[in-house]
Amino acid sequence: MWEAEEFGSEHEGRPGILLADGTEPGPVYCDAGSGSIVHQSVDWWAYDGTLGAPLATELRGACSCGWHGSTRYSLDWEAVDRRRPYLADTNGPEDDWDTHITEVQARTAPVPADLTALLDQVEERLTALLADEPLPAFRAVAALWRLTDRMATDAAFSVDSTDGPQWDAVVQALGISDRPPAPA
Repeated sequence: MWEAEEFGSEHEGRPGILLADGTEPGPVYCDAGSGSIVHQSVDWWAYDGTLGAPLATELRGACSCGWHGSTRYSLDWEAVDRRRPYLADTNGPEDDWDTHITEVQARTAPVPADLTALLDQVEERLTALLADEPLPAFRAVAALWRLTDRMATDAAFSVDSTDGPQWDAVVQALGISDRPPAPA
């Protein structure tokens, strides 16, 4: 629901659901009655107490990395338009998630200002080129892709130590939580 482009699926935010007893339920399953596929949802509005779904009483910020906000926001179902629940005010949980993202960014390795400015210039130039000449822009993007792939490999070898890769340092520097797959 909420995204920070820099982190992609590592830090997707959403309103987390809390029941009256303070627990966060699992997904709501919606069985259409025929077929082997049963739809599931973790969208907060699916927890409205109808058709066997649990009734959410509070919301809080939540993130795909496992973070949950500590502030709880009462959920007034009378104020929710059942046909368009996604229009309901979830600013409190989103603000808490924004704070979480700010904290994640503060822990990441800083990119030097001159390199950030250069990357911004490359993006501006590519955007202008796309409007006029998409094929040369595509070729330039392919060159950037090869460059970033090569630099990522070099960077990975640079953080390697005699004890093996320092993955904790890498994931901290990038603001992500997953480790690379173990070698086969």
